[in-house]
Amino acid sequence: MGVDKALVHLRGRPLVEHALEILRGAGLAASIAGARSTLSAFAAVVEDVEAGKGPLGGICAALASTSAQRAVFVPVDLPLLPSSLVAYLVRHAEITGRAVTLASVAGFTQTFPAVVDRAALPWLKAELGAGRLGCFAALEVAAAALGERVGVIAVEALVQSGAVCHPDGLPPARWFTNLNTPVDLRGVSRERDRVS
Repeated sequence: MGVDKALVHLRGRPLVEHALEILRGAGLAASIAGARSTLSAFAAVVEDVEAGKGPLGGICAALASTSAQRAVFVPVDLPLLPSSLVAYLVRHAEITGRAVTLASVAGFTQTFPAVVDRAALPWLKAELGAGRLGCFAALEVAAAALGERVGVIAVEALVQSGAVCHPDGLPPARWFTNLNTPVDLRGVSRERDRVS
């Protein structure tokens, strides 16, 4: 994007506000993980002590700083995620006790949103320390170390059952549209305008 993605505007608001709204809409207390204190005007910030390690560094910093059993991670560049999906993933993680709970769409497991148990932290930190910064691979390693697989929920089944829906009526495949370029941003802006 050429600028701090968290501060890029979509429909008049920075992407960080959209992410916080998704979490709050799911009934969760929201903070910003792995970010600089310049975002503290939006929510409490958990700064990553190992800056430059990407999202995995932020996940580790957030898990290390919380006393909660689980933390939920939503990136700023997925502004179309519905809060109902996040709330469902949290409930599922609580019921099953899974260390890592993710969603899939069209048979492809998504790395985010992620519900991660604090028990995964030692293995996530080990992956980070070894320079293996891929979040999905690190989450799989942590789950395996705890004797389980990553829990994956098919979004289409949730929509079909009525357990989850999008407030704008978007189909599940669109919920995971990742904003990495100005072209992506323009496409999402046009799409949201069509359904508004």
